[in-house]
Amino acid sequence: MTAHESAATATPPAKSFSGFWAVTLLAAAMMMVTMGSRQTMGLFVSPINTTTGLGIVEISFALAIAQFVWGAVQPVAGAIADQYGPGRVLACGLILLAIGYAVTPSMTSSWGLAFSIGLMMAAGAGFGSFSVLIGAAAQRLAPQNRGMGSGIINAGGSFGQFVFAPITQRLISTLGWMNAMYWLAAITLAALPLAAAFRRPAGARPASSLSTHAAAVPLPARSGAGLRHAIFEAMQDRSYLLLHAGFFTCGFHIAFLVTHLPGEVALCGLSAQVASWSLGIIGLSNIVGSLLAGWGVQHYRSKYILAWMYGSRAVLIVIYLLAPKTALTFYLFAIGLGLTWLATVPPTAGIVGKLFGTRYLSTLFGLTLLSHQVGGFFGAYLGGIVLKQTHSYDSMWYIDIALASLAALCNLPIKEAPVSPSLAAARA
Repeated sequence: MTAHESAATATPPAKSFSGFWAVTLLAAAMMMVTMGSRQTMGLFVSPINTTTGLGIVEISFALAIAQFVWGAVQPVAGAIADQYGPGRVLACGLILLAIGYAVTPSMTSSWGLAFSIGLMMAAGAGFGSFSVLIGAAAQRLAPQNRGMGSGIINAGGSFGQFVFAPITQRLISTLGWMNAMYWLAAITLAALPLAAAFRRPAGARPASSLSTHAAAVPLPARSGAGLRHAIFEAMQDRSYLLLHAGFFTCGFHIAFLVTHLPGEVALCGLSAQVASWSLGIIGLSNIVGSLLAGWGVQHYRSKYILAWMYGSRAVLIVIYLLAPKTALTFYLFAIGLGLTWLATVPPTAGIVGKLFGTRYLSTLFGLTLLSHQVGGFFGAYLGGIVLKQTHSYDSMWYIDIALASLAALCNLPIKEAPVSPSLAAARA
């Protein structure tokens, strides 16, 4: 095979400055749409309950199913993208997400909502989310740019939350929640041209290059192994399992808040606008957190970054519980939450890349996202049950504190190679 033929069969990394930004900003724009709308679904809980009379528990159950399905499709979407390219996967995800929005207003039962929100919308958003986009970008970026690239892509989802939260609340307030759903369907379809940027050229195959840190962890057998064998080896790795445990608690935390923070605001006698702006501020603050996380994984061990993030959440919730429940308190709380909200994604993906390379990163990182969303199911559903039984969320806050503390401890034993031999020697 000639050098030209070899180059034509792999996805070349974008080593130039302009190539880096083209890849990361397009992926970030896609994340803005798929994650931005998904992270503001909590704003629909009260309007749907008022219209249908289904009850908070039943609606929470539909959103809990959405949390699980979103995670369950991540490894599937990642595997399809690894084999056939991410462009088609992303396009299918946007179409399915738009259909889910469009049919939700016609659903009047809990199982109907479970189908439209819990299955269709969640699966569509999952097919256009982290596992596919970060995996696709990793195969197109030079190794030294992957950490910052994942941080920028992650920030796209956070910016989407900042943009979609006030827009969604305004649509609900002025047009009603049903028309708001139709508008979100139209916005989702308008993003379809973004998927074309990730089409794999005819005859191309995914690159099997390793991560930035592959030199520190020799992986010749793993990188060339089949998908099934790669999954089997990963599930035998203690560090990988500890990463799953920590990410489980992260999912519990985020799903509880994104689903029930508007309800907590209402219990404190504050308006729906405070809830929407709190969600928006979380997204805006997480842009900073995501970029800092992307920078941090290139300079420090990711397990320490994750341990700090999870530990800080426990402290922040304790401070919130002791503070007076005013609009300012919620805004400050949102800033603190946002700094680590989805900023856990770049260091988590970074550890997976260190352990196993990028060949099956979409699949293996997708499996960690599945654990994340199993936690998300319990966070969303238990929140509704606790509210119905106790008329407050106090018990959920205490559970969240305990789980965040455990997540911090779970990451410390992970066996992670130093960022680079030179940096490790400099810090010794």
